[in-house]
Amino acid sequence: MLEAAQRTEAARVLWAAQRDRTPVEPLTATFPAIEVTDAYEIQLINVRRHLAEGRTVRGHKVGLSSKVMQRMMGVDEPDYGHLLSDMVLPEGTPVEADRYCHPRIEVELGYVLGRSLPGEGCTTADVLAATEYVVPSIELIDSRIKDWRIRLADTIADNASSAGVVLGSARVRPGDIDLAGIAAVLYRDGEEIARGDTGAVLGDPTEAVAWLARTVASYGVRLEAGHVILPGSCTRAVDVAPGDTFRADFEGLGPVSVAFVHSTGHRRPEDGHRH
Repeated sequence: MLEAAQRTEAARVLWAAQRDRTPVEPLTATFPAIEVTDAYEIQLINVRRHLAEGRTVRGHKVGLSSKVMQRMMGVDEPDYGHLLSDMVLPEGTPVEADRYCHPRIEVELGYVLGRSLPGEGCTTADVLAATEYVVPSIELIDSRIKDWRIRLADTIADNASSAGVVLGSARVRPGDIDLAGIAAVLYRDGEEIARGDTGAVLGDPTEAVAWLARTVASYGVRLEAGHVILPGSCTRAVDVAPGDTFRADFEGLGPVSVAFVHSTGHRRPEDGHRH
């Protein structure tokens, strides 16, 4: 367990890493005593700082929601992070890849709430009743930790490696589609590079949303009407670079796409086209 001053310092380190686009050593190395509780508190310190600068909470994302990722990280439940107002990116607007440290994308089903969810005791039935519609989405993730050398506490403290989300134009009511059986295919520059199924997310992504509502309740947080909830990826994460264009096709739901470019007037000579 960390002292309060260490939590504050860890939050400062992550804030500077994001601001300067300069990744740092894992917090689990710098602060060996860090625990999951510390990590969530560190996350909240920086979320409060974002809110103080005028951003708002637009939703939450669930991470580590597949059994494969949980085994890899040595945990038996997911984690979560916040989606802030400047992280919801309009489809069709090029994304400046070099604004981030080491960006990747994931393919996810997005839930948009029509009314707030209960906290403790929230069920999948509650989630389905409260969801106004689901949308195809591409989540942008990033790690302020060098080379993605993360352990559980690192990613939690780093807002679950959140960076942004692009929502597609489709709007489907949850009762009109099998949310646990949607096949998704990801293309880069027209070439298929990954495919998956929403059933990879805890067997049913709605379960991940209910888990999230119950979990954040212990921190005095509710999932509110209008929030976007990302339950977890149904494909592997894919590195992105300026010049890449991605499209994710969701069976029965539709596509969502995003293109990455260099920052305006900012092309570093060392930038290469990496995959």
